[in-house]
Amino acid sequence: MALSPRLDLRQSQSLVMTPQLQQAIKLLALSNLEIEAFIGEALESNPLLEAGEVSRDAESAADIDDMPRDEMSADMLIAQGAGESEAPLDLDPTALDRDYDSGGGDWGATHSLAALDPDAPGFEERSSADLSLADHLQEQVGALSRDPSEEFIARHIIGLLDEAGYLHFDLREIARDLDVGIGEAEQALSLVQKLDPSGVGARSLAECLAIQAREADRYDPCMARLIDNLDLLARGEIARLRRMCGVDDEDFADMLSELRSYDPKPGLAFGGTSAQAVVPDILISASGNGGWDIRLNEDTLPRLIVNRGYLVELRQGGTDQATRRWLKEKLADANWLIKALDQRQKTILKTAAEIVKQQDGFFRRGVAELRPLTLREVAEAIEMHESTVSRVTSNKFLHCDRGTFELKYFFTSGVGRIGVSGDGEGASSEAVKARIKALIDAEDPKKILSDDTLVDLLKAEGFDLARRTVAKYREAIGIGSSVQRRRQKKLNAL
Repeated sequence: MALSPRLDLRQSQSLVMTPQLQQAIKLLALSNLEIEAFIGEALESNPLLEAGEVSRDAESAADIDDMPRDEMSADMLIAQGAGESEAPLDLDPTALDRDYDSGGGDWGATHSLAALDPDAPGFEERSSADLSLADHLQEQVGALSRDPSEEFIARHIIGLLDEAGYLHFDLREIARDLDVGIGEAEQALSLVQKLDPSGVGARSLAECLAIQAREADRYDPCMARLIDNLDLLARGEIARLRRMCGVDDEDFADMLSELRSYDPKPGLAFGGTSAQAVVPDILISASGNGGWDIRLNEDTLPRLIVNRGYLVELRQGGTDQATRRWLKEKLADANWLIKALDQRQKTILKTAAEIVKQQDGFFRRGVAELRPLTLREVAEAIEMHESTVSRVTSNKFLHCDRGTFELKYFFTSGVGRIGVSGDGEGASSEAVKARIKALIDAEDPKKILSDDTLVDLLKAEGFDLARRTVAKYREAIGIGSSVQRRRQKKLNAL
């Protein structure tokens, strides 16, 4: 068969991400402070752009107070700038990746920053009030120490801990520096290792996990062999490690699950530096007729306009083709950016209005009324794609009378309710966490509630939860086990 060159004409379709579409994706995910920095760069690079006066009229807010709560519609939004006939800048769903939050395999519980108590201080106040690890430990030493010498050595050891709670100094050197016996130094270190959070004062990862296993009353010989051979676990020699522990597959899986629930860096749960205040992107307040006023926080969001006077001067002064082409490009860039920012405001307001509509009970009565909500539900309601809603809610904060919350806070999974059918609506996981916190806060110091007891109490209230789920929620809100709480309340009573 002879080979010869030839020309073929083929037609195909492909999606091309233009720089403007990529910029639109970026703008959706930016917070107000990031937008402020972006606008500053745009003002420097484009002489036709100018920062105008911030408009504070009804065009910059979403008003849903003129409708009954069951008829509130996010479509009733008026945004500053773009007209109703303009096409949205929302992109083809196939062009966007999904920005869902994914659970990691890291050890330790992730502590939620969301407020569980409606009367609790706001986000900024909670952040600034965090104690450092050293301060938290120093507060506990006095109540547990047996004599002034032991207390002095323990406080010295606390000052040597790193931010994760580990001691990287040789105990003999510490004893020599303080001119005390090694036995006294060991007793003081043992005292430090009994403090909260469990695991501080350890000199290695294995010792840190062993301290936490003893605290949970799980440090049996099998668990001890597992912790002593973490190198085998890291190399994936599971079968060999299981034989060394002398347990079957089910018990070994339970031991691994227990081990992963421990925090390898307990000290990181405490702040060591001053936290920066969170600037909310969306402001919500109650209106006079029972509805809600939703407004963007424009204190950090300048309004862009085209400097028409400067444009006319440049057109009159430049007659060559290169100058006119440059002016045309800068004018197109300025007009597109203004339109993109206006559309961003519309999208944020539309999404916020739908969140307020769906979570109306939370804003009126507190976290107990927080309902399960997904990105898909909001996306379908406002007729946008889930990935767009995900970007809109990323790095954005909402301020209301109950405090400042990240928008992601309002998207929670649901748990089953006893007596509710599969088609019925369960309870929000955040509402369950709030109820667990309320039960523990009200427990009798002489009768600490175990996780099994919490399961029974929650089932009596209609929450269908397993014991491991209750333990996971308890750890997620930063509440210790019944053993830890019993010890802490004894200390508080002294």
